[in-house]
Amino acid sequence: MRFAFIAGPALLILYGLIRLAGQSDGVYGPGADWQLAHLAGLLGMIAFIPVVLAMARMIRNRAGRALVGGITLLGLAASMVQFAVDMVEAAMAADRADLKHLQHEFSALPGVEPLVYSVVPQLFFLGLIVLAVTLAATRRLPWWSPVLIVAGVVMVPFTLDLIPVAGALFLLALLPLARRPRPAAVPAT
Repeated sequence: MRFAFIAGPALLILYGLIRLAGQSDGVYGPGADWQLAHLAGLLGMIAFIPVVLAMARMIRNRAGRALVGGITLLGLAASMVQFAVDMVEAAMAADRADLKHLQHEFSALPGVEPLVYSVVPQLFFLGLIVLAVTLAATRRLPWWSPVLIVAGVVMVPFTLDLIPVAGALFLLALLPLARRPRPAAVPAT
């Protein structure tokens, strides 16, 4: 499990770096660079599942643990769907224009935009912030961990080119939990 605290952020860094490298030739997607980047991103999201579960288990209040953990996992699931859909669309597309067309068709389906792209995936990042703040308040994380997570979350909407930096900030923020022998569950209240 400690591996996940490193693997999740590291795979996000890899996603961002492959994405940047893929854009360097002016043609990003569909193609091997797109698929490899999105595979790294998808695996990164999957690696965050045990991270979220471990962090939620450290919350003393049972209702709070279930609520924050559940909301965070819901956002994580939506993010995983987003990566998987992007990979399927890229596999189906003949060229960049075709990929854009497929993306537009899918996102135009009723409910897809908020569920897969604009609203629900953000619950992962919001939940990660709440988990980090809660753990910092109980001294299970240092005070600066939530600050780094917030910084990573707020920079990405400005440009996706900052994804590697955000991943590095998440890695630094979660490293104290990776270094612990085993994040202990807290008795529920």
